[in-house]
Amino acid sequence: MKKVLITGKNSYIGVNFKHYLEKYPEYYQVEELDLLNEKWDENSFKGYDVIYHVAGLAHSTPDESQKELYYQVNTDLTFEVAKKAKKAKVKQFIFMSSIIVYGSGEIGKERIIRRDTQLNPDNFYGDSKKQAEIKIKTLSDENFKIVILRPPMIYGPGSKGNYPILAKFAKRMPVFPTLHNKRSMLYIGNLLEFVKLMIDNEERGVFLPQNKEYVSSVNLVREIAKVSNHKICFIPIFNPMLRLLNKQVYVNKVFGNMVIDKELSCYKYDYNKYSFEESIRLTEVG
Repeated sequence: MKKVLITGKNSYIGVNFKHYLEKYPEYYQVEELDLLNEKWDENSFKGYDVIYHVAGLAHSTPDESQKELYYQVNTDLTFEVAKKAKKAKVKQFIFMSSIIVYGSGEIGKERIIRRDTQLNPDNFYGDSKKQAEIKIKTLSDENFKIVILRPPMIYGPGSKGNYPILAKFAKRMPVFPTLHNKRSMLYIGNLLEFVKLMIDNEERGVFLPQNKEYVSSVNLVREIAKVSNHKICFIPIFNPMLRLLNKQVYVNKVFGNMVIDKELSCYKYDYNKYSFEESIRLTEVG
């Protein structure tokens, strides 16, 4: 029996992971902790085997006025939670970082995250995650295992971010551009299995989980429209304009290129329980 504490109560990933582990009551005891409560530090971490830290601010284009808050939450709070966990003799600390620590992709240019790719965030959201990684790594030793996860866009039923925006287009718009790109993505069901494996195998290190398939926005919209029984036409007339707007953040988010080298995402056990097509069906239809 492993006792797991999820720090970040009611978060999308945290809630889903709690429900996932509750399917195996003979192996896991799982609880959540609300770090928004100013008195969170009064809670004891003693007796827990694993802290899964999912709390944080997660907007990739934050307002400049929020800069200090991002570092307070994503960097400083993460470090404080990790220090408290180590002091309480927790065996493993799992931190949800992000692929954004490598920076952004770009329209029309290949971008592959490889083993030697340097961390180069292009905004303070990404840098706040990078700084958190740097700080918590200093706590790692043979008795306190640190796992850092750098996932790409996570999607699934009820998810936020870019996916629901594209889904609205796919289910409502009559046309969509044919500008093909290539992105790494990660379905929530595959992420949950991966994190479970991290706990089961008492791992440490940096991991970049992703779906087996790279996806283009065109194929993503096509698949969503298909399972939603919506007819949509794909036309090239908008492609030149989108290429001119490649520096616009939201355009680049949808049509930019950024993938993780598949070798970096291999693990000794298969965590991709859901194919791309199945994940879209489960997200849109259930």
